[in-house]
Amino acid sequence: MELSITPPADASADDTRRSTRVARKLETLLGTGVEMIAAVLIAAEIGILLAGVIARYFLHTPLVWTDEAASLLFLWLASLGAVVALRRGEHMRMTALVSKASPGLRAWLDTVAIAAALAFLLLIVWPAYEFAADEAIVTSPSLEISNAWRASALPAGLVLMAVMAVIRLLKVGDWRRVASALGSVALVSVAFYALGPVFKGLGNTNLLIFFVGLTATLVLIGVPIAVAFGLATFGFLALTTSLPITVMVGRMDEGMSHIILLAVPLFVFLGLLIEMTGMARAMVAFLASLLGHVRGGLSYVLLGAMYLVSGISGSKVADMAAVAPVLFPEMRKRGAKDGDLVALLATAGAQTETIPPSLVLITIGSVTGVSIAALFTGGMLPGLVLAATLCVVVWFRYREEDLSQVRKATGAQIVRALAVALPAVLLPFVIRAAVVEGVATATEVSTLGIAYALICGVVFYRQMQWRRMVPMLVETAALTGAILFIIGTATGMAWALTQSGFSNTLAAAMAALPGGKFGFLAVSIIAFVILGSVLEGIPAIVLFGPLLFPIARQIGVHEVHYAMVVVLAMGVGLFAPPFGVGYYAACAVGRVDPSEGMKPIVGYVVALLVGLAVVAAVPWISTGFL
Repeated sequence: MELSITPPADASADDTRRSTRVARKLETLLGTGVEMIAAVLIAAEIGILLAGVIARYFLHTPLVWTDEAASLLFLWLASLGAVVALRRGEHMRMTALVSKASPGLRAWLDTVAIAAALAFLLLIVWPAYEFAADEAIVTSPSLEISNAWRASALPAGLVLMAVMAVIRLLKVGDWRRVASALGSVALVSVAFYALGPVFKGLGNTNLLIFFVGLTATLVLIGVPIAVAFGLATFGFLALTTSLPITVMVGRMDEGMSHIILLAVPLFVFLGLLIEMTGMARAMVAFLASLLGHVRGGLSYVLLGAMYLVSGISGSKVADMAAVAPVLFPEMRKRGAKDGDLVALLATAGAQTETIPPSLVLITIGSVTGVSIAALFTGGMLPGLVLAATLCVVVWFRYREEDLSQVRKATGAQIVRALAVALPAVLLPFVIRAAVVEGVATATEVSTLGIAYALICGVVFYRQMQWRRMVPMLVETAALTGAILFIIGTATGMAWALTQSGFSNTLAAAMAALPGGKFGFLAVSIIAFVILGSVLEGIPAIVLFGPLLFPIARQIGVHEVHYAMVVVLAMGVGLFAPPFGVGYYAACAVGRVDPSEGMKPIVGYVVALLVGLAVVAAVPWISTGFL
């Protein structure tokens, strides 16, 4: 007779709970430390760049080391920000299909997304270390330090992200689901590795397999877009070429550390700052005093407020979060339906995609070499054209609105509202003037805006909440890491596409389109509406901007005009359901069920397309003030 000891039935559950508690403690310890470092890095970047502007323009004694110091810290900020974004689950994903799955399948796909991210991080971390080691022989000219100090940010960030991915898997709490997800990812990886000899004989068919088939599959099942790009590029280079993976890491480094992109975190922080100081609320109140008494007046105010706020923050979610809570309650009192409110909010986000300092415009300038000052100048009027088409729809829908209980603001009330709003209204003009007049670069000008907003918050609006500063810096770091990790992997993919000869094939095909430049613009609009709904603006631009902008120049389309057309097309895709994630962000901000806005948004989207067609057909709208 054998003596056997049977564990209690709930022993497995107890082990799971214990591992989950340990994972949460580790996440808190590691995550809090990384967040604090990232917050300090953003504050340091603001201080360094602002000191550079003051020394160069006001004191006439340039600091030659500021760009180098900012670049060194920027890659660390991007890498640690990606860690923060992974901890918070904020890396960009396309979840339109995943959200329709059953709860069990959705939970499994979410776990697969983490497992796929872990696989990519483990595959790329050693090449990243080798790349950083190779950079040790390079010395910066001003600071005279080894470039390895900067390049080490990549392997360090990848290791921390891998640790965070493991922690997130431990937190899942269902070992069978985790094992199934890890096993599925491992099985697919082994299958691709085994098929390596076959891939080598397929030639350009591999472009379809990796950059269309694999990328699309990963994106559609909810794998973070940056990871999907990274896995496809890694697989293509490792299995179909003899190139070292360190080349891909070099392209990631180039994409993530471009000094122009430092404007991304600084403008994001500025957007959060204007919301916290009350500047956005003051602008909305002034517009409401002007138009609140006319039919559909608050809808016009929403469009105008999004135009003004977008000119400051550069972050669409921040824009919507600043405007919607101020206007939606009163609009509901006047009888507006939730679906129409969120539809207008989403399409207003698409309308303002070209309003400087748009992050997409900054990205275009980074990857194509187009003057950012020219893009900022060219983006103002196209936004007004789309606003006009949206206003037509607003007028039609609210032409019979009952305003019997609404009082028109007196002249004194309007003047008082203007006096309160004036410091905030001036900020977009201060930012644009500083760039155009050469006071600061497109990267540095955000620091002037931050200083201006802080002064306004302390002196004029007196709503500074200093305790919110650190959370705002952490939120900025997370969004920055998510954006720049996409840009890094997308830069690697774009380079691989170029080296494969795809760019030449694409150029020949696009140049041969019937209809000349108008045919090219029409195809570009269709392509970027689709890309905007699936990939969002920044990764789409990084992938296809370097390929398509030279073609546009070749066939006679002005590069600023082309930039406005593709940015607006991506905006339509980004904010139009069922795939546009911007639409769901608008629903979340407005606290509205997405199904309620599906029908009302159709008319607004048609208006956007009409406005886009006008912008595409009349180049002067984009280039007339250059």
